[in-house]
Amino acid sequence: QVQLVESGGDLVQAGGSLRLSCAASGSIFSVNGMGWYRQAPGKQRELVATIAGGGNTNYADSVKGRFTISRDNAKNTVYLQMNSLKPEDTAVYYCKANINIGRSSAPVRVYWGQGTQVTVSS
Repeated sequence: QVQLVESGGDLVQAGGSLRLSCAASGSIFSVNGMGWYRQAPGKQRELVATIAGGGNTNYADSVKGRFTISRDNAKNTVYLQMNSLKPEDTAVYYCKANINIGRSSAPVRVYWGQGTQVTVSS
């Protein structure tokens, strides 16, 4: 019932910008923490940025100062503004969310988006 739908991935040149979006939909009571992860070919998935329900943010050192994570709670949507993109940012970006589905037993569950491709050319 719950889905995370991502959009915004594209092919851009180094130094360019992209804005990723991830909207949660379905039987949702509330969306708690959300975050973005990425995975390049041959590498493990790594944390990019997170944002808590209260707005506290954290970033990987490799993107700090260039990327900004934000959220619109009314739309159950998280964004990732990516500026000054580098070729090493090339990866599939995945949205993750901790979602309260309103169940009295174990109400909070982790959901992942399908991933959106970001390619940065040199």
